[in-house]
Amino acid sequence: MLENLPVDTLPRLLRRTTLSAVIAGFAGFVVALFVATALAALGVVIGVGLAILNLRFLDRQAAKVELKGEQSTKAVRRQLGGKTTGRLALMTVVILFVVWLNAPLGIGIVSGLVLYQIVFVINVMSVVAGQGGIE
Repeated sequence: MLENLPVDTLPRLLRRTTLSAVIAGFAGFVVALFVATALAALGVVIGVGLAILNLRFLDRQAAKVELKGEQSTKAVRRQLGGKTTGRLALMTVVILFVVWLNAPLGIGIVSGLVLYQIVFVINVMSVVAGQGGIE
């Protein structure tokens, strides 16, 4: 599906997603200040920041894979999947520890991560729809 998009689509999508996530994260921060504790609001900002940082790591990692030339799809998946899985597992353990240590902060971080994913999916759907949808 995404492989049929123009080459410059992915960098634009990532920039737009990052900007949208920052705006949504700020809005989530303001809402959390009114309905929850200040630590929960801080957690939303941290969660969105972690999601953006994870995307940047993945983008940099994918760029390095492409520079190595022709590789089999299986080798590329193994190379990207291992580091990505490790990074997500580490984030999960840290966030679970923060939830155990301070529930409002941890739930805020999880909320920020979820908020980022929602923004990401909306942006991908709008790009796909703008390119003629799924065939």
